[in-house]
Amino acid sequence: MADSNALQGLIQALRRLPGVGVKSASRMAFHLLQHDRDGARALAAALAQASATVKHCERCHTFTEAPVCSTCLDPRRDGTRLCVVETPADQSAVERTGAYRGLYFVLMGKISPLDGIGPHDIGLKHLFERASDGVVAEVILATNFTAEGEATAHIISEGLRERGLQITRLARGVPAGSELEYVDLGTIAHALVDRR
Repeated sequence: MADSNALQGLIQALRRLPGVGVKSASRMAFHLLQHDRDGARALAAALAQASATVKHCERCHTFTEAPVCSTCLDPRRDGTRLCVVETPADQSAVERTGAYRGLYFVLMGKISPLDGIGPHDIGLKHLFERASDGVVAEVILATNFTAEGEATAHIISEGLRERGLQITRLARGVPAGSELEYVDLGTIAHALVDRR
């Protein structure tokens, strides 16, 4: 490979993306420089613009360019419901369903002691303040069904329970259209426990 500090810098920068190793980063870098210089400039400009202007919403912590995001400002949203998610991507997934019309709180992570991430690192104090605003009546815990997501949901529910709020958790179980023999045993067990 040709000697190029700039090329190596680009490859190392691309490796910072989740799931991108040396080979993938190299392919992307070579493609951009060999076949799509305009795309490379557009990508660089978009990254610079986003990193300079995108910040966290003062109310829910999602990404926005304004002090308060459009979801929090929407008067048609149900302010009595607050859905707690781990990331803006999780919020986007819930929004795409069209089934939820309440507000959100985005943790920007999950409690993970092995990674050195505790309750203070994901803004639980701000969540507890937000949920205790006198308007919120139900907090929907929509953290992922991983060990860290479950621990995060547990700590949040314990912290909010004393505030007199209704705490609910996303249902989990057998996906619609699936056949039981192909569903993993953990999912079947949770579906039996959470049956209604």
